[in-house]
Amino acid sequence: MSSEVAARRDAKKLVRSPSGLRMVPEHRAFGSPFGLEEPQWVPDKECPRCMQCDTKFDFITRKHHCRRCGRCFCDRCCSQKVALPRMCFVDPVRQCAECALVSQREAEFYDKQLKVLISGAPFLVTFGKSETSEAMVCRLSNNQRFLVLDGDSHYEIEITHISTMQILTEGLPPGGGSARASGMLLQYTMPGAESVTQLKLTAGEDANASKRPATTWLVAMHKAAKLLYESRDQ
Repeated sequence: MSSEVAARRDAKKLVRSPSGLRMVPEHRAFGSPFGLEEPQWVPDKECPRCMQCDTKFDFITRKHHCRRCGRCFCDRCCSQKVALPRMCFVDPVRQCAECALVSQREAEFYDKQLKVLISGAPFLVTFGKSETSEAMVCRLSNNQRFLVLDGDSHYEIEITHISTMQILTEGLPPGGGSARASGMLLQYTMPGAESVTQLKLTAGEDANASKRPATTWLVAMHKAAKLLYESRDQ
């Protein structure tokens, strides 16, 4: 990919919406697959009362719209200002208690898991029904749109073309506990192709002969898949 195309793909612009300032992709087609669209606000005339506590709005009790769900609330029920990176807001925005809780949980993904995914980890990669695997580093592109595989060869798989993700696990550790992620099965379509391609990632060892980076990456990718499916269902 040329540097010009890459720059165009990553270009952003600052826009002002009724909900606040947003830093969005210059071209809509290059938005993050984990993103959410801004909701339409419930019209003022349709919400004479708080949609949480049923308090009647008047000159003293003013109405506020939650920037995540678009519903109307009084100040007491919609007082929190929480970061909402999935909608590209520059600053924390007003949200109702229910939405604020969801946004706070998602903050861990953006603060921690996303960095893990972009940093990448070593895997043994098997394409289709091949009996051979290639040692590659798997990572998420900086704009979050591509799964990048680097080894003796180079591949980029568009996240939106992935139809299924399945985490593979190995046996329970001694003394009990949760099964450990050992790999992942992906099914995706290539541009212009109707058939589905399968890809298997098996956790590889890093320079210290440890599989921990790969296991951590798989856990982060599992959380990313949940956000991806939620965005598709919006």
